[in-house]
Amino acid sequence: MRYTICVPSTKSRIQVTIDKDLAGAVAEFGSGKSRSRTVHDLALRGAEAIRAEKRRLQESFEFLQRLDAGEDDRFDFSISARLHAER
Repeated sequence: MRYTICVPSTKSRIQVTIDKDLAGAVAEFGSGKSRSRTVHDLALRGAEAIRAEKRRLQESFEFLQRLDAGEDDRFDFSISARLHAER
């Protein structure tokens, strides 16, 4: 007979409280996976979404800086001022 010894993971772990919102997400996106795998996948996808949001915000800020410096002619402030005055 062969026995295996339970060996704890060498990777650190975190505790996550399964509140109402997280329970809903786990139920919706778990699709047969373990809760820990689902939470892991949700965390990674959330990180991707946060990175994308930060990238969009940075790109928007850089665009506004180019407009302010006159380096981008896709926005005509004189037309904007005229349209605003016509309201």
